[in-house]
Amino acid sequence: MANSYPRRPADEAHRLQALRPYQLITSIPNPLFDDLIRLTAMLFNVPIAIVALVEESTVQFRLNVGLPAGTAREPRDESLCSVAILQGDTTVFENLETAPCELAEPGFVQRMNLQFYAGSPLRTASGFPVGVLCVIDRLPRYFGTEEQALLERLSDIVIRLLDLRIQSENTDGSQPGSTLWTTLYDQIEASVNRLGTLAELAKWEESSETDAAVAYRTSTQEEIGRVVDALHEQLTERLH
Repeated sequence: MANSYPRRPADEAHRLQALRPYQLITSIPNPLFDDLIRLTAMLFNVPIAIVALVEESTVQFRLNVGLPAGTAREPRDESLCSVAILQGDTTVFENLETAPCELAEPGFVQRMNLQFYAGSPLRTASGFPVGVLCVIDRLPRYFGTEEQALLERLSDIVIRLLDLRIQSENTDGSQPGSTLWTTLYDQIEASVNRLGTLAELAKWEESSETDAAVAYRTSTQEEIGRVVDALHEQLTERLH
């Protein structure tokens, strides 16, 4: 059934050409990127978050939190990310057990016991989807329009950060110790700490409807908006 469906964008040759600079980034992992993927998992309260590059025959997990150690890539035909790059907006599977994806082989999903997936394409400035920012859970869950919009904003931040990394390597070779990288890292780290504190405080409430619990949720939403807006502003100023 799945084999009857196309899994390649119409302009696959040019998409793979656009992907090449991102494959050549010498060192993505660093504290800034590590904290960003941790932040993404925290914002959506999921155990797994991934920045994936969709290559010709495989999907490479350039960054992830929550996957078993050594899980670096998967066959493209088994990847939900290969389906996500075919879409114009966020791809969502709220319950893969009762409503599985018919555009990909089920091997990876079954091996990892995955039941929820949401992925937003990482699009280059010229519009090519070179990868996906995705959040994954082992339980079904609802994913509303506000969450989809947030994931799309974060995917835009991720591709801008990757573009900045390419720009740095192609010009002065600057590493994440530069002033901008340090500023971005500090913003993300501070937000991760604040969100973690709010989550811990919320656990002490007897009900999710107490005044304090409601206040914690409000503060959490405010923090999410603050950090996403700040990161977007910083990257827009640098890349334009």
